[in-house]
Amino acid sequence: MTKAELLALTPADIDFEKQTVTISKTFHRSKGRDIITSPKTKKSNRTIKMPTFLCEEMQEYIKMLYDIKPDERLFSVTKSYLSHEMERGAKQAGVKKIRVHDLRHSAVSLLLDMGFSVLAIGERMGHEAEKITYRYAHLFPTVQTEMAEKLEMERMTKED
Repeated sequence: MTKAELLALTPADIDFEKQTVTISKTFHRSKGRDIITSPKTKKSNRTIKMPTFLCEEMQEYIKMLYDIKPDERLFSVTKSYLSHEMERGAKQAGVKKIRVHDLRHSAVSLLLDMGFSVLAIGERMGHEAEKITYRYAHLFPTVQTEMAEKLEMERMTKED
């Protein structure tokens, strides 16, 4: 999800039995005020399945929050705070700094590498069109080489 979607999440958005999270709003701060709005596109409204490990981690996180109400934000920080923490974490880990949004790129790239279709990934990410998801393909330049090698192997097995 985007930073704005993440920062708008509430406990009510998570269904631990179904292992889903519903994304239906975004968070913005303007003139010192927190503003929750609808996502920018129709496809941004979505319910996605979470892996078991993430459900468990989210349950543990929510347990640590003092008396949080179902409609209160799970992450009561700002976008700039997230960016600052990403920078701090990258420095501490000794890795190249990336933007928080780049985690979305990494997730799309991983799902592409795992063999999921662009259509399925785009739906999960809330992309309006497949071409948006295709923008991430450059992050796996070796895929082109792998494709060529697999096509070569396929041809060789057909000749035998």
